[in-house]
Amino acid sequence: MAPKKRPQPIVITGSGEAQTTSTSIDAASEANLEALQRKLEELDLDEQQKKRLEAFLTQKANLGELKDDDFQHICELGAGNGGVVNKVCHKTSGLVMARKLIHLEIKPAFRHQIIRELQVLHECNSPYIVGFYGAFYSDGEISICMENMDGGSLDQVLKEARRIPEEILGKVSIAVLRGLAYLREKHQIIHRGVCVCVQPERLQGTHYSVQSDVWSMGLSLVELAIGRYPIPPPDAKELEGIFGRAVMDVRKAETHSTSARPRPPGRPVSRHGPVMAIFELLDYIVNEPPPKLPHGVFTPDFQDFVTKCLIKNPADRADLKMLTNHTFIKRSEVEEVDFAGWLCKTVGLNQPSTPTQTAE
Repeated sequence: MAPKKRPQPIVITGSGEAQTTSTSIDAASEANLEALQRKLEELDLDEQQKKRLEAFLTQKANLGELKDDDFQHICELGAGNGGVVNKVCHKTSGLVMARKLIHLEIKPAFRHQIIRELQVLHECNSPYIVGFYGAFYSDGEISICMENMDGGSLDQVLKEARRIPEEILGKVSIAVLRGLAYLREKHQIIHRGVCVCVQPERLQGTHYSVQSDVWSMGLSLVELAIGRYPIPPPDAKELEGIFGRAVMDVRKAETHSTSARPRPPGRPVSRHGPVMAIFELLDYIVNEPPPKLPHGVFTPDFQDFVTKCLIKNPADRADLKMLTNHTFIKRSEVEEVDFAGWLCKTVGLNQPSTPTQTAE
């Protein structure tokens, strides 16, 4: 049997080029630690957020070279087309991380694209962005080592909660808006949603911008609020089953929605709603009215916030500044919500001494 190749750390130089050396990407982080800490002063953070970010940067700088043998597998966190994500323990430091493994045969052009994206992760230091510890390449796999979100993903939380309360979604919305604003203002980049959050403008071949991220956020909020993917929208009978009482069918409440195609009878239903073929789903996004929150269940502020996120024309859709100043966000900022307590109770975690986090 041929011996395994030694993991090759991916190092990003100032020019964005990749080098393979005995010095890891995290050693470069140590050299820049003081500069990164100075950047903390540029961010609008409270003392708790500053302390958390400082602690993360210190941990990151002290890790040294990351390689395959350094990690002990704990469990699998999730898997998809892009690879598998495992919960691992860094043996030397005892730090728990999320390690994403992407198996691929790297072509030079694709390798440079990945390196550029990793450079962005390396420079993103915000309490609203999942932290990046480092990356290395070994045996046809790229390992991307990220901060472990002890509260799990919102998708996992939704499985337990069935629906997420409006006051919790208010806090989630604040964090998402601040994360998107940080990426745009500090790094001039956008987040990009996944397939099920695909935006009408992408399907129609027009320009992708931060407005597209706003659509993805709005669609996600509706899904989290009603407990299932909102396309096609639930009818009155399904809404009654979701909320335990009669709820006005939003499609019938809005005069402009009366032309929406009826749901075909007998369509199979999953946790995500009626099953649609991918092309049927994409056609629905382009040609049918956007999802809305049902009437009489949520506050008018929350309904209006989501409606402004889900305007099909990106030129008319609310931007980050408008949403940050929206009444729903201003109200959510001052509301006292025990987010960590609710989350721990929902997913069966012990109450943490520091705020529990979730990954979108």
